Amino acid sequence: MGDHGVLVWGGFTTLVLGLLAVDLLVVNRHSHALAVKEAALWSAGLATLALLFGGFLWWREGNHPALEFYSGYLIELSLSVDNLFVFLLIFQYFNVPEKLQPRVLKWGIFGAMLMRGVMIGLGALLLQRFNWIVYVFGAILVITGIRMLRPGGITPVEPEHNPVVRLAQRFLPFTGEYSKDHFFVRMHRRWFGTPLLLVVLVVEWSDLVFAIDSIPAIFAVTRDPFIVYSSNVFAILGLRALYFVLAGVMDRFQYLKPAVAAILVFVGLKMGLGAWVHVATGVSLAVIVGLLAAGVTASLLKPVAKSDGRTGARAVTPNDPAH
Repeated sequence: MGDHGVLVWGGFTTLVLGLLAVDLLVVNRHSHALAVKEAALWSAGLATLALLFGGFLWWREGNHPALEFYSGYLIELSLSVDNLFVFLLIFQYFNVPEKLQPRVLKWGIFGAMLMRGVMIGLGALLLQRFNWIVYVFGAILVITGIRMLRPGGITPVEPEHNPVVRLAQRFLPFTGEYSKDHFFVRMHRRWFGTPLLLVVLVVEWSDLVFAIDSIPAIFAVTRDPFIVYSSNVFAILGLRALYFVLAGVMDRFQYLKPAVAAILVFVGLKMGLGAWVHVATGVSLAVIVGLLAAGVTASLLKPVAKSDGRTGARAVTPNDPAH
């Protein structure tokens, strides 16, 4: 699991458990939509802790692990921000009340951390035993990046075609309305699932799909499972707060997706051509930061289109899943 001592593993585990405790017992003790200021402070605090953890790795193990961590963290954070667009579409499709969205995101984070851990372990094992897998990972990243660059690349939300949702509907009846923040309700001596359970299932499925892109991307930067997992966890922990910071202004970052796509193509080529072309970790970090900065800057400089009040996103209420 990498050449890391007990202090590094113990410090990371303690920090993550502490952050989860604060998040669940203080910040989100009562399910509520985070105010922009509250969410921004929480996001800034988590980003600062990620920077400090990278500094701790630098002090403890040298600059190379720290630069790998920073590169991985930025890749995973940029992919996570892009995934927020999909979460917004899911919430709109299911017409999820704003006060229930943090509960969904919380379970999405837990599921993402668990799935990333399993997939990172599997990816590390495959890379160790089958060297040719590196070319498969590289090809996945390049193809994904090119697909993201195509016009109209917004991911459609089609829960009626989701295999997990269809499986759940086959074995469990569902109500057509939300029941506070419950996933299940008992009516007529039977248990029913609520639409909130379907939302969580779709979010978890989305997390699994996202991991297929993000795990190969981080392995293009480092093969150290600890660096891979820790950078993933730090990016995921701030996802919920970041959603409430960006939910109202996501349409302003029109050039973020092309920037993320360019990053995927870059790390995919770096991974696939690594046997012939060596790119230093510091150079990779500079390219990632430059592409993200260019995407954000171009988005902020573009004039905001004025709305005539007749267009805009409309929350779509799904058909009653029970039928």
